[in-house]
Amino acid sequence: MFHQLETGISRAFAAFLKNQYNAELPVQIEQPKKPEFGEFAVPAAFQLARQLRQPPNAIAAAIAAAMPAISGVRALEVAGGYINIRLDRGTYGQSLLTPRPQPVPPEGKVIVEHTNINPNKAAHIGHLRNAVLGDTFVRMLRASGSAVEVQNYIDNTGVQVADVVVGFHHLEGRSLAEVLALVNDPSVRFDYLCWDLYARTSAHYDEHPESLALRRAVLHEIEEGTSELAALGHVVADAIVTCHLKTMARLGVTYDVLPRESEILHLQFWATAFEQLRDRHAIYLESEGKNSGCWVMPGSAFSSSGGEDDSKVIVRSNGTVTYVGKDIAYQLWKFGLLGKDFHYRQFPHPTFGTPLWVSTVQRGSAGHPGFGGGSSVYNVIDSRQSYLQDVVRAGLRALGYEDQARGSIHFSYEMVALSPRTCAELGITLSEEDQKRTYVEVSGRKGLGVKADDLIDKLIEKALEEVRSRHAADSEEDCRRVANQIAIGALRYFMLKYTRGSVIAFDLGEALAFEGETGPYVQYAAVRARNILRKMAARGESLPDFESALNADIFGRQLADETLWQLLLDASRLDSALDKATASGEPSHMARFAFQLAQSFSNFYHLYPVLSESDAEKRIVLLWMTRYYAAQLERSLAILGVEVPEFM
Repeated sequence: MFHQLETGISRAFAAFLKNQYNAELPVQIEQPKKPEFGEFAVPAAFQLARQLRQPPNAIAAAIAAAMPAISGVRALEVAGGYINIRLDRGTYGQSLLTPRPQPVPPEGKVIVEHTNINPNKAAHIGHLRNAVLGDTFVRMLRASGSAVEVQNYIDNTGVQVADVVVGFHHLEGRSLAEVLALVNDPSVRFDYLCWDLYARTSAHYDEHPESLALRRAVLHEIEEGTSELAALGHVVADAIVTCHLKTMARLGVTYDVLPRESEILHLQFWATAFEQLRDRHAIYLESEGKNSGCWVMPGSAFSSSGGEDDSKVIVRSNGTVTYVGKDIAYQLWKFGLLGKDFHYRQFPHPTFGTPLWVSTVQRGSAGHPGFGGGSSVYNVIDSRQSYLQDVVRAGLRALGYEDQARGSIHFSYEMVALSPRTCAELGITLSEEDQKRTYVEVSGRKGLGVKADDLIDKLIEKALEEVRSRHAADSEEDCRRVANQIAIGALRYFMLKYTRGSVIAFDLGEALAFEGETGPYVQYAAVRARNILRKMAARGESLPDFESALNADIFGRQLADETLWQLLLDASRLDSALDKATASGEPSHMARFAFQLAQSFSNFYHLYPVLSESDAEKRIVLLWMTRYYAAQLERSLAILGVEVPEFM
């Protein structure tokens, strides 16, 4: 309701200003700094002052006097040039009794591509930030009414997969059959095994630089896709993808489709994109210098300061296409501009509730949804990839797709490091110098990373200790289930509470704290709200029919209590917070709102003893507010991908 009123007031003022002053202004709705000034403030008079050559206070007074009545608004007051708006509290409370209307879906489909882990080893802590940010943004968009398609691009023909193949075939001498046996052995953590093998292969390259020729040869075979080494690469990639999907499912992260790089090549996506780029002179064949024999995009296409020396290689002189070239083709397909589509088959994954599709060269299963063809595309990739994302957009612009270039949004984020305390808890040995740092960077290539599953397991272990200490009488199964919910909630919230441009120093203790800005604190508020209603049921009492028991007059009387009124406003701001967080592309704003909502409920809980309230009318309002808080907390947490435990 708060968001509806905010939007309705903005539209009403915009229409009035257009009619009265022929002024088309983006009407801003602000929150007064002090509650005594009302619920909203409109600064339109300041925007009109130059045009009308009158003081803002006089303009505001004229607007307030002539403004037609707005539904739900009790009064307009002028102070310091602002038009302060006071709501009809009774009408406002009554409006919250009925279910909120479903948002009108915007036209078109939004595509969000996230996670995108190289399928060569276990997922690490940095991948968790990508997946949690992407998944939460998807939840935000869907809660706002958007149709969203979630893609997880699989680079199954890249250098990292080639390095694992080099490790298996050349360093360990394993055959395809032997690697398949490892994949199918339930006692082997295949993604962990490949983690160590990838680190050994990288170290081997450092010690024997000439062996990089093996990487190039294997990479070429994988791209060709016909040899036994190519088959080994596909076995490794598919097995690791399965491991990644299981890891992400622990966090509640799911996908609609897994487009693979192998099909970008073998279904001639790149060949089609190359022809378009070449024919429209977006790329050219370099004849001299370090890029001689390469197809390049001029630096001036993607950078205002770029010159020919900054040109980006799209196709190497040996004929292989670079990552960014394949990404241009992929981006064209996402917008439905390529004139081609993948074939699809279902990817076997038992933990997803709905079918998961993967691209394939051969004609696959029927009945898959229509993929691609988005109206806007969000690529969740870390900030170090900004340059390559600029090149992709430049490729679209060079082909004349200006709207799609603008609709290609780099949803960037900074890295995740660890606090020294967490390194110690995870068994990572630090130098004296590193122990003094605020955070410690880790490197998966050097084998000094934190595997995502290890981090999740450690969080669950620590959460279980806390749950057991608080609920010794509950069963081990119940305690483990609750500990898992708390641990996942703690992890997701920690990854979300910082703005995307902030470097995160992950700390186990801070994430799991039941006090402060944490996931468990918000979960605890939701559990408390539920518990009030449970206690009532345990007494043999049932909730009244609020729609028949409450009306505008009752709300008007009870919400004359300024504190109760402010608490209700706090609880009803969810849709407004969601709209602002989605528009800004900042899940951290949604996390912050959930925390503030939990704080608001904590104040309500301590100020108003609901079940012991003796005034019958007030008790009904407090019971309704308890249920309303519970629903708003649960909905906020659901948007963040956090479950509400049965107890804490």
